[in-house]
Amino acid sequence: MTTLKSKLHDDLTHAIKARDELRSSTLRLTLAAISKEEVAGKTARELSDDEVQKVIAREAKKRREAAEAFEQGGRAESAERERAEGVVLDSYLPKQLSDEELTAIVADAVAEAKAGGAEGPRAMGAVMKIVNPKVAGLAEGGRVAAAVRQQLAG
Repeated sequence: MTTLKSKLHDDLTHAIKARDELRSSTLRLTLAAISKEEVAGKTARELSDDEVQKVIAREAKKRREAAEAFEQGGRAESAERERAEGVVLDSYLPKQLSDEELTAIVADAVAEAKAGGAEGPRAMGAVMKIVNPKVAGLAEGGRVAAAVRQQLAG
């Protein structure tokens, strides 16, 4: 079992013993998503820590989107629950890049892409290829794409 997955299992055990309903239900759902990912495809396999982290990030994103939807639907209590679950999941993810850090990385990538001959808005793909490996797991794709568009337009 990977170290991150075993940490989730251990934390689930502690949450159940502490009768922390929010944490235990969130961890159960996350471990279920990890198990589902492991058996998806033609053969079952164990996920690496990086793959487990991607599943956790996807689950956290689902919580943020659900919270927004509940908020728009006038269900503040459900939105608050989703946000609380998102906070639990965020504790297992690496710290996200600040806007300043992301902008600096994107600026370097834009300069690198322009040195390679990419110009204007059509350079988006080239810049994203350079940026994505550097920010993997540290910034959401939408934030990265918005920062790249802003740099290319400006």
